Amino acid sequence: MSLSRSAHKSPLVLVAILSLPALCLPTEARSQQKTAAACDQSTVSSILDPKATEAIYLTCSVTLPKNTAIHRNIIFEGSAASKVTLDCNGGTIDASNGHSRMEKTAVIVRSKRTPDGRWEPPQFVTVKNCTINGFMRVYGLDENANGANMRASSMRPDHTEFAQASAPKRTSFLNVSIIASGGAPLYIGPGVTWTTLANSKLSGNTSGTAIYIDAESGRNSIINNVFSIKTRSRELIAIDGSTRNEITGNTFEDPVNGGIFLYRNCGEGGVIRHQRPDFNVIANNKFIYAGDGAKAKPAVWLGSRGGKQKFCFSDPQHPFGSSLSPMDFAQKNTVESNRLVGGNPQLIRSSDQSNIIRNNAAN
Repeated sequence: MSLSRSAHKSPLVLVAILSLPALCLPTEARSQQKTAAACDQSTVSSILDPKATEAIYLTCSVTLPKNTAIHRNIIFEGSAASKVTLDCNGGTIDASNGHSRMEKTAVIVRSKRTPDGRWEPPQFVTVKNCTINGFMRVYGLDENANGANMRASSMRPDHTEFAQASAPKRTSFLNVSIIASGGAPLYIGPGVTWTTLANSKLSGNTSGTAIYIDAESGRNSIINNVFSIKTRSRELIAIDGSTRNEITGNTFEDPVNGGIFLYRNCGEGGVIRHQRPDFNVIANNKFIYAGDGAKAKPAVWLGSRGGKQKFCFSDPQHPFGSSLSPMDFAQKNTVESNRLVGGNPQLIRSSDQSNIIRNNAAN
């Protein structure tokens, strides 16, 4: 295991040094290895160093000593981070004292742009058994759908395919407790696919949403989690131009500002949104209202924006996606077998008859 640090105080880089035979394996054989090499003891000691302040670029798998507290950002970047597992073993990654949103982002899983302009996304990153004081972000071309790389890509008809090919795949957050400190605890960025948040809890307060699933992403899973987090005015989960996501078995505690909203930001930041929020499954969730559920915003709202945002635009030279029509087109989604404790079925709202809404009960 080697540690490198530039003279310009660049972040700490953790690199797993494999044996020569492993390096000589064919690409196909290496891809079949289930977990990245374990960090050696010197690297673990570096991670645990209480005097260190640099972000940790993790490219080896590690199980921390029980109940460890780390006050540094953990970054999984590029293909070097593929198949890396961080098991906090009941410990904490605490970025709550950061001054900026980025400093408060405790865990980042992101693609790396190579010198020749290609994008290298990490795959099969796992973070488990952690308490996260701060935020978690997963992204590829840009942190969100309004970035310059997304804007340029969105002018091409193959934008969705390119965004997904450039973004992290199969990231798993398992048995984590995320304590928000003002922003979105989990942001699933543009093009990201197959991210899973399971058996976890979200608490604290956020000025935005609890989870944002951004444009051109898909097939992400939010399963068996507890949302005890309070929002200032927004819904708990936003699905913005993302498709084939699964939100099942979750408990939403008093979601008076809204539960799960599906829409498409038509042209925000000058970026054409190509993909529609279609084919999502929202099932077997429990929405528990502490007060009068009749006064709450919808628990599920399919097509919540309706093409009315001030940033919508139409460009005849790019006749696709939200440039062709500003409408949400939240279609062919399934909302079934959800319980609305203290509420009523009218808390589920749909703008399109193609959506399947059935077996949702008020108790």
